[in-house]
Amino acid sequence: MQPTMVPAPLPKTQDPMDDEFWRRCQDGRLRFQRCENCHAWRFLPRYMCARCGSPEFEWAATRGTGSLYSWTVTHQAFHPAFAAEIPYVAALVELDEGVRMATRLLDCDRTALKLGMRVELVFREISADFRLPCFRPSASV
Repeated sequence: MQPTMVPAPLPKTQDPMDDEFWRRCQDGRLRFQRCENCHAWRFLPRYMCARCGSPEFEWAATRGTGSLYSWTVTHQAFHPAFAAEIPYVAALVELDEGVRMATRLLDCDRTALKLGMRVELVFREISADFRLPCFRPSASV
């Protein structure tokens, strides 16, 4: 008898701004808010710019590149859908635009991880209609 596959959990948001972030990820591009007044990038999505207070923004595409700011190797599955993937790397990536994002680091040698290591965006399909932004070590170092 084969084990039952447990679907990965999808984000459960309570705010339309968060919903919009996830919706925009589904085309395979990572977009963050960018203030139309002072041009500061914002993440997590919010209604006002933390730098100048403006409510005006656009959803702008990022380059999808950055550096490894911090990480931990997870040895315990906190959801049954991830049990077959342990150990995995939970990471904090600082994108070249200056914002930091909690994410998963895929396709990596855990013994070779270094602070500042260059990483690039990759989308992981976790269901038939949902893509999750993740990162992997950059091929162009």
